[in-house]
Amino acid sequence: MEASDWIQRWSHLVPAGGTVLDVACGAGRHMRWFSERNHPVTGVDKALEAIEAVAPLGEAVQADIENGPWPLPGRRFDCVVVTNYLWRPLLPTIVDSVAPGGVLLYETFAQGNETVGRPARPEFLLRPSELLRACEGLRIVAYEDGFLDAPARFVQRIAAVREPPSPLVRMPLYRF
Repeated sequence: MEASDWIQRWSHLVPAGGTVLDVACGAGRHMRWFSERNHPVTGVDKALEAIEAVAPLGEAVQADIENGPWPLPGRRFDCVVVTNYLWRPLLPTIVDSVAPGGVLLYETFAQGNETVGRPARPEFLLRPSELLRACEGLRIVAYEDGFLDAPARFVQRIAAVREPPSPLVRMPLYRF
């Protein structure tokens, strides 16, 4: 399976050689995409078979991120990728995992999807502007919320950058 169009479109925002974290990585299509472009990759997934499949690409971490502790505490990445996954309690941790100068690329299902297929349960569908609110503090580069064809689905997707800290402006010290 190929990397999503959204991830491909905005992957140029990732610094050259920057580290990439794929949350709920599954079979590793996004890890593969970034690995092929010389990015060190880390994938996290609950399923052992997923972790075994992605291990040759880079760091592979098996963890139940919904019921256990975050397996990468304090680590930040130049890119955090999330697709087709939503666990609201984890949103602040995901955003915090973006390093200064790094990017969050997130794409998942939104309300309305229940009219065209699965997922259909509200806990798996973003509410209007929910992804925007979760990314407060990041600079939004691109955001979409609506219906997509082929396959028919409702999504929210965002590309957001954590601005690097501003260099300190040094002012001369004057003594009177």
